[in-house]
Amino acid sequence: MKQISVCLLIIMSFFFLPNRINAQKTKTNVDHYDLSNSSSIDRPLNSPSSKRLSLIKIRGNRFVNAQGDTILFRGAAISDPDKIEQDGKWNKILFVKVKEFGATIVRIPIHPAAWRARTPEKYLMLLDQAVEWCTELGLYIDIDWHSIGNLGMELFQDPMYVTSKQETYEFWRKIALRYSGHNTIAFYEIFNEPTIFSGKLGSMSWSEWKLINEKIIRLIRAYDREKIPLVAGLDWAYDLTPLHIEPIDAEGIGYVTHPYPHKRKPPYVPKWDEDFGFAVGRYPVVATEFGFVLGNQGVEENISYGKEIIQYLEERGMSWMIWVYDPDWHPGFIESWETWKLTKTGEFFHQVLLEKMKK
Repeated sequence: MKQISVCLLIIMSFFFLPNRINAQKTKTNVDHYDLSNSSSIDRPLNSPSSKRLSLIKIRGNRFVNAQGDTILFRGAAISDPDKIEQDGKWNKILFVKVKEFGATIVRIPIHPAAWRARTPEKYLMLLDQAVEWCTELGLYIDIDWHSIGNLGMELFQDPMYVTSKQETYEFWRKIALRYSGHNTIAFYEIFNEPTIFSGKLGSMSWSEWKLINEKIIRLIRAYDREKIPLVAGLDWAYDLTPLHIEPIDAEGIGYVTHPYPHKRKPPYVPKWDEDFGFAVGRYPVVATEFGFVLGNQGVEENISYGKEIIQYLEERGMSWMIWVYDPDWHPGFIESWETWKLTKTGEFFHQVLLEKMKK
């Protein structure tokens, strides 16, 4: 009887042991971090064409190429790559069209919500493609963390702009690591439009905003010392008056203004001089976003402003990028992805860009 009991015990152990082992394996799999699961995005983009375009640097208040020639960028923004990919139009043809439009630089806005939803790894796959296409076409890139709001208190104008200081730091850490050494990206535009929205998004002084940007710039330069960080003014990236007394404590940077027509009433020029134009004598200032927003956002309501702002920027040697080369976002430059036909607004800026290319 004792021998029979022992045999039964051995047989039962045979049947139940694998289940125990499997259960232990399953439990182990959920109890530890897989250290072998490293991401390919945490290393620089290995591109043989990374030096095809000339490295852009700052000399005084100007952007210059490797030969020391002054470069005045004139370009346009596209919409978020995540949106374009969902539209089925994320390909080299888009950038060919932007080049034909007359741009020498393309601004690529990256919304925090899209960055998270697609995941950084998959989003960087889109940016890698853009970098290669733009390199082939001779287009420079401005990478823009496209949030609107108060990063200090982490209050934002819309859910698509919601981010945090940690996510913003991590975004620029990944971007700077990924594109270090690649000359096609000229600018890292740190934050699209800082605003407290008349107190509706809390409070944030220029001193607080200045400190946040200085931290980000130091972080970027730990990975990439060549790109030019761009710092936006307050009031939705319009107002640079704090530079009179408290400029950013960093060399080799530029400043951003978004001089939309609704920011000030005519006459524009004296107010532009007061709000941001004064800074051009000391620093590189870039109008990274502006366009037609008065009335129905058409040429009729905005023509006077359009002519005046272009003349103002050109006479002061300010680089500029217009908003936006897309059929759905406003004020858009094309009527549809299928025809690529320019809107009246798009035609206005297209003619301006073609004229400047001839000079």
